[in-house]
Amino acid sequence: MELADLLDDLAVLVNIESPSYDVVALTRSADAIADVMERRLGSRPVLVESPAGPHVHWQGGGTPSVLMVGHHDTVFPVGALAARPFTISEGRATGPGVFDMKAGIVQAIHAVASLADRSGIEILITADEEVGSGASRDYIEQRALACGAVLVFEPSADGGALKTARKGTGTFEVVVHGRASHAGLEPEKGVNSLVAAAELIGRVATFGDPATGTTVTPTMASAGTADNVVPAETRVKIDVRVVEPGEKERIEALMASLQPSLAEARVDVRGGINRPPMHESSSATLFPLAQSAAARAGLPAVSGMAVGGGSDGNFTAAVGVATLDGLGAVGGGAHADHEYVLVDTMVDRARLAAALLEEIRVARS
Repeated sequence: MELADLLDDLAVLVNIESPSYDVVALTRSADAIADVMERRLGSRPVLVESPAGPHVHWQGGGTPSVLMVGHHDTVFPVGALAARPFTISEGRATGPGVFDMKAGIVQAIHAVASLADRSGIEILITADEEVGSGASRDYIEQRALACGAVLVFEPSADGGALKTARKGTGTFEVVVHGRASHAGLEPEKGVNSLVAAAELIGRVATFGDPATGTTVTPTMASAGTADNVVPAETRVKIDVRVVEPGEKERIEALMASLQPSLAEARVDVRGGINRPPMHESSSATLFPLAQSAAARAGLPAVSGMAVGGGSDGNFTAAVGVATLDGLGAVGGGAHADHEYVLVDTMVDRARLAAALLEEIRVARS
């Protein structure tokens, strides 16, 4: 396994922009990933068409035993590459999507390419993870259940740690409806949606529970049309993160029960917790295998940690499939203009993935 080969493939993928929802760009990206897979793995994957763009699915044959998951959509719009072209400088690879998560895709492919026996291994690279996986969730869950073990190649946690648990995540929008009137001449004839919303925001802010790790955070608000008009509508976005499975139902019930006390005001609650929590129990069998894989391959010891963000690993864990996340790139700056990958970690990360695949094969034989 040569670093130059990994970097060549990384350059190919980063140099093809793939923003979420841009089906034309994502089709070019999927074709490029398929070309890399065919060249490195000796067979071409299937492109699974979806409204969000093509998912890339490669199978090594035999009885399915482990699913390697990633995504090729990014948060950066077309044009970001011109401003920040793929570059390697001072030990860092930079460019749109390099850390989250095109380096992880490359490492996964090269890990499998290094194995003499690839039977039972599947790689699934989806097109819509950054926007909720609405067009890929069912397919991911189906293949996870068929394989029985999932390795997620999202970027590592701090210092290269694997991700052994994730919070469930979701966004609610609270829309408060009132009635407009002149704020100076006849404010009493209006129904002030902003006043009603302020009361609800205070109530929502109490829904979190530090004891269970649940956070409920109002993050954005908009109201009104002019400074002399009683606002007829106010919109508030609420970020929610949960750890314990029962908290999802508790928060959703509380949000659904919201009612303003201001007479004639109405509330409409939208959204929900779309990614269930990936509980630490989901990685309990795979993380020790990663530790032994690192030791067997002569690699540095691996650590694990729980993180707040969500991934497709939340879905696979929620359907009861053993899941280990954060096997992708080591670096930083996900979703930011300064995102980067530490180049000298790429080969070792691919070697860790390869050794872990072997450990899973032995454990399940």
